[in-house]
Amino acid sequence: MSDFSSALSKALYLLISGDAALMEIIALSLQVSLSAIALATLIGLPLGSVLAVARFPGRGGVITLVNALMGLPPVVVGLIVYMLLSNAGPFGVLNLLYTPTAMLIAQTILVTPIIAALARQACEDLLEEYDEQLRSLGAGTGQIIATLLWDGRTRLLTAILAGFGRAIAEVGAVMIVGGNINHVTRTMTTAIALETSKGNLALALALGVILLALAFAVNAAVMGLSGTAERAAHA
Repeated sequence: MSDFSSALSKALYLLISGDAALMEIIALSLQVSLSAIALATLIGLPLGSVLAVARFPGRGGVITLVNALMGLPPVVVGLIVYMLLSNAGPFGVLNLLYTPTAMLIAQTILVTPIIAALARQACEDLLEEYDEQLRSLGAGTGQIIATLLWDGRTRLLTAILAGFGRAIAEVGAVMIVGGNINHVTRTMTTAIALETSKGNLALALALGVILLALAFAVNAAVMGLSGTAERAAHA
């Protein structure tokens, strides 16, 4: 018990003092995850909205695939990206393995299906409400998609936040493709795993507190946005 109390007090000191090593790890984690979310949003929102509006052969299969990819095992994604970026892989010449870019690619692959699937559901729900009105106005597919994305922006922000929660907590894939290299690819989750195995509980706890704070912040934002959407729907 005394060891835990000592580790906790040291962790609080690291947080309050703004320890340089701690801040570096947090900054890299946020940089990679936010970049992955930006890319996943640019891919996932258009994909989800098109699946909600367009009708084409094989649409049901694509939707099933996107939904299935929401449960992608992170270590499998890490393995695939590793094989693609390794010296023996097709993209080995780019020398991206064990770099923040490799972690960004892995996180983007993991998060994109989540945003796409949630965006499709949100747009489909809105389409049921607006479809007849939009068709009567002669709106084309592109105009319908633009309208749904704008009117559903609160729900779509919720989808993006859900993706961020997945990205920032990822450990398996980023460990494989990033290598957990100090000052280069060490993120909060990989650092927690390493420091715990080394017995450095103070740094691990400090990083854990930051992750928990981010999780609470994301959940609070999702709940706030959901409440806003409900109030708007009943207005």
